Amino acid sequence: MSRIFSGIQPTGELHIGNYLGAVKNWVALQHEYDTIICIVDYHAITIAYDPELLRRRRHDMAVSLLAAGIDPNVCALFAQSQVPEHTELAWFFNTITPLGELERQTQFKEKSASQESVLAGILNYPVLQAADILLYRADTVPVGEDQVQHLELSRVVARRWNAAFGRLTGRKTEDGADEREEFFPEPKALLTPTRRIMGLDGQSKMSKSKGNTIGMLETSESIWAKLRPAVTDPKRIKKTDPGTPEVCNIYHLHKAFSPIATVEHVAVQCSTAGWGCIDCKKVLAESIEQELVPIRGRAAELAARPRLIDDALAAGGERCRRLARETIGVVRDRMGFDGVSP
Repeated sequence: MSRIFSGIQPTGELHIGNYLGAVKNWVALQHEYDTIICIVDYHAITIAYDPELLRRRRHDMAVSLLAAGIDPNVCALFAQSQVPEHTELAWFFNTITPLGELERQTQFKEKSASQESVLAGILNYPVLQAADILLYRADTVPVGEDQVQHLELSRVVARRWNAAFGRLTGRKTEDGADEREEFFPEPKALLTPTRRIMGLDGQSKMSKSKGNTIGMLETSESIWAKLRPAVTDPKRIKKTDPGTPEVCNIYHLHKAFSPIATVEHVAVQCSTAGWGCIDCKKVLAESIEQELVPIRGRAAELAARPRLIDDALAAGGERCRRLARETIGVVRDRMGFDGVSP
C-alpha cells in the first residue's frame, strides 16, 4: 500500500480552514493509504512561544483531529517530538541541501521580510519538513498549492541523498553513469480537492494570527457572530443589487459545506438578488452546523476521557519510532556512522 505523510502545527483547536483544506481529506485518505499524520510541534518553535501553551495546544490538536475522524486504529497519529529521528535526519539532510534552495523558498522570503533578526530555524524549516516525510519513506503527500514548493525541496533532497549514498545497482543510467538505488522515494504531491480557504475578511488565507477564522469547535452563537459581518461580494452594496457568486467567499464556503442543490440555489438567488447576503449567510450557518455538531460532540467526549488521547498518540508514536529507526539505521550506515539512533 502506498504511504502518505502529512503534518499540522499544534495551534490548538482546528479552524474550518484547516478542516476543509487538509483534515477532511486525510479522514478519507486514511482508508486508501498507509497513513501517517503528525502534529509537527518542532516546527511550532521557530517563533517565540510559551512552553505550557505548546503542551496544551498539542493535546487540543490531537482532540480536534480525532474528533474530525482521524482513526488511530487505521492510521498512525503522533507528535513529532515523540520521534527524535526527525531532527537527526534533518541534520544529515542539512549537510547536502544547497543554501540557495532554502533562500528561494517563498515562505522564507515572506517570513524573513517581516523579521528584524531572522532565525536559522526559519531558513531550515523546509529541511526538517523533508526529513518528516522521508523518514517514513512516504511516496505521496497530500498538500495545498501553497506547500508544493516545500515538497519539491523534499524531492530535491531525496534525489541528492540517493545520488551520494544510494548503493550501486550494477546498471548504467541513460547517460552512462553508474546507477544508484533510490532508497528515498521522491514524494509526489496529492493536491487537496478544496481550494485555498479564504478568511472571513475575504482578503487573505484563513489564519488564527489574522483573526479571520471560524473554530471547528465553536458554538453556534459564536459562529453566527463571526459569519454575520463576514465579507461578501464587494460590489453588492444593497440587497436589491445582483451579486457575482464566484467572487464571494461565502459562496465558496457554501460549496465546501452545503449540498449541491443548495449551492445551485444560492448561486441563483445571489445573481438575481433574490436573497440578501444575510439570508445567504443564514443558510450557510445551517450547513456548517450540520457538519460540525457531530464533531463537537465527539470532541466533548474525548476531552472528558484524556487517557484516550494519550493512548492514541502513544500507539502512533511507537509505530513511527519503529519505522524511523529502520530508516535512520540505513542512513547512519551509508553516511559513515556506526549503529542506530537510540
